[in-house]
Amino acid sequence: MRILGLGTALPEHAYQLEDRFEIAEHFFLGTERERKLLPVLYERTGVKRRFSAVLNSSEGPLSERQTLYLPRGSGPEYAGPSITQRMEFFEELSGPLALQAVRNAIADSGISPEQITHLVTVSCTGFSAPGFDLYLLRETPLLPSVQRTHVGFMGCHGGLNGLRVARAIAESDPNASVLLCATELCSLHYQYQGGADQIVSNALFADGSIALVGAGQAVQRSKSTSWIAKDSASHVIPESDDMMTWKVRKLGFEMSLSPKLPQLIEEQVRPWLEGWLAEHQLQLDDIKSWAVHPGGPRILSSFQKAMQLPDEALAHSRYVLQNFGNMSSTTVFFIIQRMLEEQSQLPCLSIGFGPGITIEAALFID
Repeated sequence: MRILGLGTALPEHAYQLEDRFEIAEHFFLGTERERKLLPVLYERTGVKRRFSAVLNSSEGPLSERQTLYLPRGSGPEYAGPSITQRMEFFEELSGPLALQAVRNAIADSGISPEQITHLVTVSCTGFSAPGFDLYLLRETPLLPSVQRTHVGFMGCHGGLNGLRVARAIAESDPNASVLLCATELCSLHYQYQGGADQIVSNALFADGSIALVGAGQAVQRSKSTSWIAKDSASHVIPESDDMMTWKVRKLGFEMSLSPKLPQLIEEQVRPWLEGWLAEHQLQLDDIKSWAVHPGGPRILSSFQKAMQLPDEALAHSRYVLQNFGNMSSTTVFFIIQRMLEEQSQLPCLSIGFGPGITIEAALFID
């Protein structure tokens, strides 16, 4: 599948690293020790700025910059908004953010919206039906006959799962033009209580949307990138179910992250990747660029060590983590957009990690 265009979108307002002190004081129900530890853990993530659709301003007290989260002590048993409140925000906010990314991607692709034959949407942070896929059909010139597929609740590698679906469609139908849109509102799932892993999750995750236009061989196009999505692969690490979880609970979606995860990635990822690349007559040294999902700084460091990569190989991943946070399934495409702008060399290998532990990879060639 040839990549014709790529677009991204971010909410207007952002949390800054300096907000961690106010969060610890007014929006956290942990112990006094955990409250003192919270600012330290936020700083260790390396994330300096995270955009959030919840915010209505980038300045002022957090209690005045948004209406979803109330300060602790707002009620005798208050521990955060209900799952219903969070999903209502998702229904309201996901569509407009997705629409920005789609408009940017279609403009970048050089084709008309009426040429789109298939729409693949991705999200693991909200549910509604009708969803933001139908919002896109309503708010753009996409035809009512567009065939829709949704990839839901797969986690941070979900965008690569969506890419696999888009590629399969384009390769089975040379006349297909496929629009992929992943939209994540991770900031809807901030949790007031939990241990160190929950604090780290709160500090890492952010909101964003991406859209990508890909096409089969017969599609007439005025422009395209040099990137072709050649293949994809998955690998589930045995007996790793409890290393990362993402579960629906009464007060939103709750994530757990094992501190053993970086070590597990360091041990498991290289042998598997070597075997898969060999199927394409490639070795690790043949990969010229890397779009690695920045699940966190330790995950990036473990991956770099396992692959024996120089610092510059993951510079785009670290830039996106620092300036935008972990936007779940959308994040690797923010990285790929930077690589397209800088005309990074191919082949490129994109990789993400999610509950399972599942390793998801995509190979791009020219």
